[in-house]
Amino acid sequence: MLKTHRPRTFAVRLDSRTESTPLARYLLRAYLSALPTGDRYTDIAELLLSELFANAVQHSDAPTDRLIEIRFALVNSRLRLEVHDAGSESPTLRSTSPDDEHGRGLFLVNELAERWGCCPRAGGIGKFVWALVAPSLSPAAVPALAV
Repeated sequence: MLKTHRPRTFAVRLDSRTESTPLARYLLRAYLSALPTGDRYTDIAELLLSELFANAVQHSDAPTDRLIEIRFALVNSRLRLEVHDAGSESPTLRSTSPDDEHGRGLFLVNELAERWGCCPRAGGIGKFVWALVAPSLSPAAVPALAV
């Protein structure tokens, strides 16, 4: 009898530096490439992971030598992204003006994720921010527009 296996959670700790963001995206792409429908999550998931990771680096009040942990898992056809850091401040959605050059990261997360939130970490040190990504329609599933 053929058994199917649910993909496991992938977790890794990275340096708390903006230079770690491309590595986080690379690891996410590698994880998704091993899934039969992983390409249906890639674009939005990479953007959301980048924003969440950048927020953890830029806004955490944790010492700079603390690592940031990222986790990915497929749960009921939704990709769950988590970014763990040792900071105590929860992220807050804020309004921005059209001239602001920064501050839109959580706005993007709020608009593109199916759901997102922030929870305290086990052990009481820090928090993790999570986002659920719904699969996008595959190009073959989108009807061609008549011209």
